[in-house]
Amino acid sequence: MLMLINGQRVPAASGKTFDNINPATGEVVCTVPAGEACDFERAALAAKAAQPAWADMPFYKRSEIIYKYTALVREHVEEIAQAACAEGGKRIDECRDEVLTLCMVFETFTEAAHHMYGNTIPLKAEARTENDIIFTVHEPLGTIVTITPFNFPIELYAHKVAPALITGNAVIAKPASDTPLATTMLTELLWEAGVPGGVMQLITGSGREIGKWLEETKLVDAVSFTGSTEVGSSLLASGAKEIRRTFLELGGNDPFVIFPDADLDLCVTEAIGGRAHNAGQVCCASKRYIVHESVKDAFAEKLVKALSALKLGNPADPANDMGPLINEKAAVAAMADIAHIIDQGATVLLGNKREGAYVWPTVLTDVSPENDVAKDLEVFAALFPIISFRTFDEALQIANQTSFGLASTVMTADMKTAMKFATKVQAGTCVINGTGDYRSVHQAFGGYKHSGLGREGTSTTLREVTQEKNIALKNILK
Repeated sequence: MLMLINGQRVPAASGKTFDNINPATGEVVCTVPAGEACDFERAALAAKAAQPAWADMPFYKRSEIIYKYTALVREHVEEIAQAACAEGGKRIDECRDEVLTLCMVFETFTEAAHHMYGNTIPLKAEARTENDIIFTVHEPLGTIVTITPFNFPIELYAHKVAPALITGNAVIAKPASDTPLATTMLTELLWEAGVPGGVMQLITGSGREIGKWLEETKLVDAVSFTGSTEVGSSLLASGAKEIRRTFLELGGNDPFVIFPDADLDLCVTEAIGGRAHNAGQVCCASKRYIVHESVKDAFAEKLVKALSALKLGNPADPANDMGPLINEKAAVAAMADIAHIIDQGATVLLGNKREGAYVWPTVLTDVSPENDVAKDLEVFAALFPIISFRTFDEALQIANQTSFGLASTVMTADMKTAMKFATKVQAGTCVINGTGDYRSVHQAFGGYKHSGLGREGTSTTLREVTQEKNIALKNILK
């Protein structure tokens, strides 16, 4: 594959490459250019030159291009899904769903942009503006760099690229090194639909390289990043020098709280549906199971039985329930985290097993609230650490003791308890009687504390990727 810069398919200027490996089979999917600072700078110069004409294009024409794009994507769903499955190890049906979700996200943002109205300041609101009319319009920021993770390479590409393009910005996309192929295919289809080559570009390479470039360049107006809190903090610091808007969706160690009156069968279904999704590699998935002591053992027993029935294997086979982690290095790291939790006193009920990049679902009980996993240790695998509590206040204290705050779950038949918890938990989302692995294109998705800055969704992102300008007609009423 090649990078996409200014309408051309090009190698890295250095000629350096790296292999994209299928984590399920160990086979090479494709060879990828290793872009460096000079490649990003070239793309940024092209974006700066091309963006004004894109912004000046009538909105309805940009909309027509986006709708043409989603029609093209729907013609290539299987091809894109197979690429995503091979490079990322995600189950093929999940990959197909993700491609269709991209179409919905692009179309929904386009429709929302049709209703992105300005404001008119109340007439005669003060003596000094008594004869004036003041109104606002929204204008694009300019060039936006989007940096997406491996776990949802297609959906998060959509959440970042769609609102940026429809509002007249230029975009430089940097996909995760493990999953560049599907997003390259999607970017090529944007070109085919009519988005100019300087307006939509894609560069592959290490996050370290783009991070170094962002520290120096003056050609970028905003950065939208999904990934680790450590990298997000670095991007925020580098953006401060240029007063650059920086949108961050970062880590999470999300609580799944079960009160004694909860439907335990539903708890198990929702827990597995959220945590086994994408082999446990989901930022907003529940990661700490805080269970009332009276139902802890019953929940654990039902959970172990249900997880034992899951089938691990090649994600290209829809008969399999879980695929591998993104690579063997990630699997080794997950097992090291699990070993650390066990060393701190947890007991293994199921799993604690690895084969290559595959990590079996693991259930741990006797996890203390003082254990690292009960606080800030985010494990990217299908791990279910069970922590018991006695009172509402204790459950809330354990839920909030993390420095993260992305999503949360409360399971109970009592809506008063549910709403009390939902209003007090420190998280950007609280799902009642459902997994925290939950996202609507419309909601203002994002987190508290170290889980990020800004929100993504049609209810908020269009305003975040634009700036509001006041226009005053002085003495127009005189």
